Amino acid sequence: MKTVIVIPARYGSSRLKGKPLREISGKPLIQWVFEGAMESKLADEVLVATDDERIKGVVEGFGGRAVLTPPDVPSGTDRVYKAIEETDFDLVINLQGDEPMVRGGLLDAIIEELRRGEKIVTCAYHPENIDEIGDSNRVKVVLDESGYALYFSRSPIPFIRSGRLRSGDFLIHGGVYGFERETLKRFVKMGEGRLEKLEGLEQLRALERGIRIKVLLSDMPLYPVDTPSDLIRVERVIGTKHEFSEGRNR
Repeated sequence: MKTVIVIPARYGSSRLKGKPLREISGKPLIQWVFEGAMESKLADEVLVATDDERIKGVVEGFGGRAVLTPPDVPSGTDRVYKAIEETDFDLVINLQGDEPMVRGGLLDAIIEELRRGEKIVTCAYHPENIDEIGDSNRVKVVLDESGYALYFSRSPIPFIRSGRLRSGDFLIHGGVYGFERETLKRFVKMGEGRLEKLEGLEQLRALERGIRIKVLLSDMPLYPVDTPSDLIRVERVIGTKHEFSEGRNR
């Protein structure tokens, strides 16, 4: 099944303006995300969907492909659909442009689930720091026993009645979605939902309409970039991984 990974990248982020072009360890954020996507062994193509010529120019400068999309789309997934609407891809992966730590193995696991017949697939991980649970930039998700999402929220879910918060009781949603093409088309055509507008979470559009979302568990945190402090943390994590790799290869 022909598969594309699309990275939506908007210049005017409300929390971190020009986020895709912010530098991390000598490379712009969007390049880290793109290089992670290129590790996929199952995707046929990787491209960036952006509303800004500056981002397009940077992507093309490091050898990637970028397409311009309208600035006034309601979500990243709507931007992804605009980028592939006239193509013949069967499976579409939306890798959000603020996820520099997503690697090819996770992307391929999502693609494999889609090949097995799932309509929407995403991922989640246990928080590394208990403070993330109260951070509205970190979206929480609760699952049923079969690994499908029951709800996503910026609020801490589930509520822990005892008050004893443990990271193992919570899951943070990762910024990757896999879609079967017709489901993506349906998702975009149905428009924003009530809960989606209230929480500012596009994935609730599917749940409100009764579309199930399969959630795979990542064995490591993904460190998305939403704030200046996130940039510092990711730079530290990337630097540590680089030092470990160099030491191992000496």
